[in-house]
Amino acid sequence: MKRANRLGSLSSGIFNEMEERKKKVESSGVRVINLGVGSPDLPPAPHIIESLQHSMDNPSYYSYSLTGMSRLHESVSGWYKKRFNVDLDPEKEVLVLMGSQDGLAHVALAYIDPGDLALVPDPGYPIYSFSILLAQGEIYSLPLSIENRFLPDFQTIPPDIAAKAKMMWLNYPNNPTAVSADSNFFKSVVDFARKYDILVCHDAAYSELAFDGFKPMSFLEIPGAKEVGIEFYSLSKTYNMAGCRIGFAVGNSEVLSNLAMIKSNIDYGVFFAVQEAGIAALTGPQDCVSMTAQIYQKRRDVLVDGLNEIGWWMPKPSSSMFIWAPLPPGYSSSITFVNDLLERAGVVVIPGVAFGSRGEGYVRIALVKDEPDLLETVCRVRQNFTFR
Repeated sequence: MKRANRLGSLSSGIFNEMEERKKKVESSGVRVINLGVGSPDLPPAPHIIESLQHSMDNPSYYSYSLTGMSRLHESVSGWYKKRFNVDLDPEKEVLVLMGSQDGLAHVALAYIDPGDLALVPDPGYPIYSFSILLAQGEIYSLPLSIENRFLPDFQTIPPDIAAKAKMMWLNYPNNPTAVSADSNFFKSVVDFARKYDILVCHDAAYSELAFDGFKPMSFLEIPGAKEVGIEFYSLSKTYNMAGCRIGFAVGNSEVLSNLAMIKSNIDYGVFFAVQEAGIAALTGPQDCVSMTAQIYQKRRDVLVDGLNEIGWWMPKPSSSMFIWAPLPPGYSSSITFVNDLLERAGVVVIPGVAFGSRGEGYVRIALVKDEPDLLETVCRVRQNFTFR
């Protein structure tokens, strides 16, 4: 049986390879510290768990949900108004998703025909590229470099490329680079998208994991943003609900309607009990959000300060759950370094090249272990590497 040609353009090789290498090291008796996959290790707040548990007893909640509950749509709208001062029509400008990845993976199917062009950041979260390839579209890479603060420079895009492009992916706070964008950048996004009739898809999954008093903004805060795009949001990181699979897309009503049409032919909606948990998260006490951010901030400080002290320099991000760390002295290949780090120190991080060719020269470190494990990470690196 011959598999579809589209699978030839997809790859999870590096991630799978790191997992296999991790298992091999563990089989030798080493306790591996896994700072690779960005899966939250903290639990949801008690009021969220209680809502989920209570809702599980409702026998009517075990039917197909098909669409989001109206109360959840209203909760999303209310949360966006309170957090970003963005007005959303609960019925037309909110679409409930089975986690934001659901929408990220499927929206291209509503807008990209075979051969159509999309603008995709490099480095970037892999699903952006995969979504275009699954729709049999073509990718024009937007290079993200430290010289431009890891923001795409629209002036470098040839006009003929911009005229052909149908979609553009953006993600701030960014995975993997951990940088944020400001209003001037998002204004340039809206102007560029309007000029060339490009759909903007902005992934804002990390907006609440911010540190030192910083508050990332929503793309939709910019006047005219809803005319050109949508924004994806997940409850996975903000409320530690990764396994519950619930998120949403907001913004342009026509785009959301087309995405909803794709989804209506693929799935039957989010379990009602999980929707109730989502309502509890968005409308309940928000001190759990600030507490989660504080925990990640402390983890950031422990790891970055410790590694900087021993000669592996890296900047402190103002947001996200990741560190985008330049390779330490003596290394030019991110794959070589992460393999050495695993073999010699028993620590897993992800090579930057896994996020695109322009990610070479970096590794992504996820802050998904508690402070003792991060201190142990620093200790292991100090014992097994000399960077000075």
